[in-house]
Amino acid sequence: MKKLILSAAIVLGSVSTYAITVPNSVEVVKTITIQEEYTEVELEAVPAAIIEALKAAYPSAVLDKAYINAAKEYKLEVTIEGKKENLFADESGKWIQK
Repeated sequence: MKKLILSAAIVLGSVSTYAITVPNSVEVVKTITIQEEYTEVELEAVPAAIIEALKAAYPSAVLDKAYINAAKEYKLEVTIEGKKENLFADESGKWIQK
């Protein structure tokens, strides 16, 4: 009889663990990306101050393309040691972190 009661308690105890509800919580994260409007410019139209700053900071860099926005900020697509990079500078040649 003890074995029967003990077996019943074990069975009921193991079944009750499956009856526990796990709270489901879904966290929604919204990401907003603001894309600035850049228009492509000729490489010859890039100010000399930016070209000099590029040569000073990255001597092995090759300027592939250049873009400008309404705030006169330049986006430079460069190749540095085989890797494509984007650099940002103002028209006086100061680097901008973006």
